[in-house]
Amino acid sequence: MTTTEATRLLEQFRAGGISREKVLQAFQAAPVADLGFAAVDTHRALRQGFPEVIFGAGKTPEHVVKIAAKLLECEQGVLITRVTLEHARAVRKAFKNAVHHAVARCITIQHSPAPKRPGTIAVICAGTSDLPVAEEAAITADVMGNNVQRIADVGVAGVHRLFGRLPEIQQANVVVVVAGMEGALPSVVAGLVSKPVIAVPTSVGYGAHFGGLAALLGMLNSCGSGVTVVNIDNGFGAGYAASQINALAAGTGETIPEKPCTNPTVPRKK
Repeated sequence: MTTTEATRLLEQFRAGGISREKVLQAFQAAPVADLGFAAVDTHRALRQGFPEVIFGAGKTPEHVVKIAAKLLECEQGVLITRVTLEHARAVRKAFKNAVHHAVARCITIQHSPAPKRPGTIAVICAGTSDLPVAEEAAITADVMGNNVQRIADVGVAGVHRLFGRLPEIQQANVVVVVAGMEGALPSVVAGLVSKPVIAVPTSVGYGAHFGGLAALLGMLNSCGSGVTVVNIDNGFGAGYAASQINALAAGTGETIPEKPCTNPTVPRKK
């Protein structure tokens, strides 16, 4: 059940094209599809404006394909994060319109290009070693219906590179800043913009970096005002949060429009 589907059913009921019992039956249907190995949340788009996202790590390619197939029965599209090459081969074989974003380690499946809401999300990364996490954030925000401005390799070791991109950054509604090492870049950016800054620590650095813990603690202790921090390497979480903020800035709580559900259990007007 999606927002579009729920609206369509209510409009049909108001027009007398469907009975109250049929509408109640549709809304009372279990919002979970039991696949045996997974319980797929088929009402996520109705509650949150975007379908359930598949976390590929730890799942077999076959399981990922089956979950994606179930989501595609009702939703606009599918986002799969943290995929391997084996996942990518299986998904692209099953769905010809699947796109593998190798750097971001993501797969997207869309029936049609998502319309973009007004406003821009800027995704900034300190160094090229941070690109996989930054791209995960960018792909997530993009597939959720946002215009994304990517700005790479502007870390504090050569901070003059950042200053040359300030006009683009300052025009964005929300800024995602990805950095490893000591994680200083979000603090610098927060002091230059008036928009929300979402900081993403990465597991990039030498021994005392402790797998991203140094960057995480540095960002949590940022002197920049309004910096929000997500978990280590969590580009997806940053991109998702940025999309929600941009949706509010655009005056809508929804993400991308959804196509009507093709699930045969949902009543349709004849």
